[in-house]
Amino acid sequence: MSTNIKKIVLAYSGGLDTSTIIPWLIEHYDCEVYAFAADVGQGAEELAGIEQKARASGAKDCVVIDLKQSFVEEIILPTLKTGAIYEDGYLLGTALARPVIAKAMVDYALSINADALSHGCTGKGNDQVRFETVFAQFAPQLKVIAPWREWTLKSREDCLEYLQTRNIPCSASLTKIYSRDANLWHISHEGGELEDPAQAPSQGVWTWTNSIDQAPEQAEVVTLTFRAGKPCALNGEQHSPTDILSKLNDLGANHGIGRLDIVENRLVGMKSRGCYETPGGTILCKALLGLEQLVYDRDSLALRQRLGQEFSYFLYDGKWFAKAPQAILQACDYLAEKLSGTVTLILHKGNVTVSQRESENSLYAEDFATFGADDVYQQYHAEGFIRLYSLPGRIQALKQSRSMS
Repeated sequence: MSTNIKKIVLAYSGGLDTSTIIPWLIEHYDCEVYAFAADVGQGAEELAGIEQKARASGAKDCVVIDLKQSFVEEIILPTLKTGAIYEDGYLLGTALARPVIAKAMVDYALSINADALSHGCTGKGNDQVRFETVFAQFAPQLKVIAPWREWTLKSREDCLEYLQTRNIPCSASLTKIYSRDANLWHISHEGGELEDPAQAPSQGVWTWTNSIDQAPEQAEVVTLTFRAGKPCALNGEQHSPTDILSKLNDLGANHGIGRLDIVENRLVGMKSRGCYETPGGTILCKALLGLEQLVYDRDSLALRQRLGQEFSYFLYDGKWFAKAPQAILQACDYLAEKLSGTVTLILHKGNVTVSQRESENSLYAEDFATFGADDVYQQYHAEGFIRLYSLPGRIQALKQSRSMS
C-alpha cells in the first residue's frame, strides 16, 4: 500500500485483535507501530507483560500510561453529579473510560509526531465512534485506521491463523467465549450465550461480584460522606475518591451488588445484550441520590434528573468533549455545591438501601413536616392554596356550565 504514513499509534489491549493488528499495519503501511495501553484500573493481570507482547508482535515500542486518577477525578466524579444512567440501568462503565483513554492517546501520538491513529474496534460497536470523535476533535490532521473495517479477517480463527503463519507468538486461543472490558468503575461481558436474549447468563459470565446465594447472610452497614457531591470519607475515615471507589467495589462485590443484564440500543442502530458488574458505582449512585433528596429542592432535583438523562446519551455516544455535555457538567457541578453530608446505607443480598441521611444544607424541616402538633404551619392556609392551584379547572367548569344553561 502506497502511503506517507511512517508512524501509527495503536490503542493496544494485548488481546488477540490488537496483537493481530500490529503486524497487519506493518505489512500494509510499511510503517512503525507504537502500541498505546491505558491503565484505567483493569487490573495488574491484564497488563502483565503487555509491553513484551506488543514488541513480540512487531511494535516499535509500547507505553502504558497510568490514567486511574485522571479517570476518577476528571470523568467519574463529574459524571456522578449528573446521575447519568443509560436506558434506565447501564451506569456507562465502558463509555466513561473512552474519553480519558482517547485523549491521552492523541497526546502521545502528537508527542512522537505520529501520522495516524488506529484502534481494534469493530464496525458494529459504539467504541469506534467514541475513539474517533475524540481523535477528530483534538487531532483532525491524523489519519484514522480501523482494520476491522478494512481487512478480510472475519473471526478469531482467522486472526489466530494470521499470527501462526507469521510465527508471531500469541497466548489467545479459540476457547475464549466472552468479550470483556474492565476498569475501576465496572466490567462488561458480551458474547457466548448472551447473544441470545432468551438464555439466562451462566455463572461463567460473572467474574467480579458474588451471586445472591454466595453473598453473606448478614447485612453490612456503611456510611459515605460527600463534599459538594464528591465522596471524601467512608465509615468516617477520610480517603481519596479513588480509594473509596476501590473499597466500595470490594464491599459491593462481596454482597452481590451491581449486576445488570440489559438489552440496550447501540448508537449504530442495532440492539445488543450485555451483562455489567458495577458494585462500587451502584453504591455511590444510590448514596448520592439519597443526599439529593435531602438537599435539592423539587425544581433542582427535577432539572438534575433531566440533565442526567440527556448527559447519558451524550456520554454513551462519545460526545464527552462537545459543548453541550460540557455545559451539562457545569450545571450539575453548580447544583452540587450544596450537596454535602453523610448517607448511611445497608448492603444485603444484591440490594443497597439508604437508611439514614444528614446534611447541614438539608431542606427537610421537621417543624413543617411533622404529623404532630406544630406552631409553624396553619393547616387552614392550605384551603387558599388549593383554591388558587385549582383555579384553571374551576374557571373551565364554570364557563362550561354557563354555556349549557
